[in-house]
Amino acid sequence: MMLLPWDRWFSTSCCLCCHVRTGTIILGVWYMLINAVVLLILLTALNDPEQYHLTSAELANDLDVMDDANMCIASAISLLMVLICGMATYGAYKLHAAWIIPFFCYQIFDFALNTLVAVSIVVYPNTLQDYLQQLPDNFPYKEEVAALSNVYLVLIVLLFIGCILGFKAYLIACVWNCYRYVSGRGTSEILLYVTTNDTTVLLPPYDDSVSVPPKQAPPPYTAQTA
Repeated sequence: MMLLPWDRWFSTSCCLCCHVRTGTIILGVWYMLINAVVLLILLTALNDPEQYHLTSAELANDLDVMDDANMCIASAISLLMVLICGMATYGAYKLHAAWIIPFFCYQIFDFALNTLVAVSIVVYPNTLQDYLQQLPDNFPYKEEVAALSNVYLVLIVLLFIGCILGFKAYLIACVWNCYRYVSGRGTSEILLYVTTNDTTVLLPPYDDSVSVPPKQAPPPYTAQTA
């Protein structure tokens, strides 16, 4: 039986030392804490708009950067993300594979958005200069960055986004391997990968092997007498 492409990359370890289940739990808790902090900040800003309300007067525009409606939407998204990350953490801890799927879909969606950003920079490189012009004058290193050549600026941004995409792809692979591991715990099939990495041997489940009745014992030996 030939190995599927995703079977060749299957591993139960991540970050060189952690199990994929432990790594998924840590990742879920980390994302949940980040989104919980963002949700707390947004709710505080809604409760006290005079202190946290940011207008675009500093950016030389006439519209509000973050009005109450946008803050409510952002709060709802942050709350949803807290729930999704909590589901992934609970699913990895309790070995429920279905609970990990929403977090995995979020990772795919986030990876696709970052990829689109990289593609848009390649297709429309002048957007970087337009974005720099919209930044406030007191933004750190604005003049130094704007003085760079457009080609160098695009290469630096693409290199930075490429590193982020590579890291996100690795996290996606860890969560996917955790999903496969948890799903495999609930199935009755055990796959043993041969060292040649070209074939697989399918072993019967342990419970079925134990439950198989033994073969009939041979008849007792009796010595013949002359």
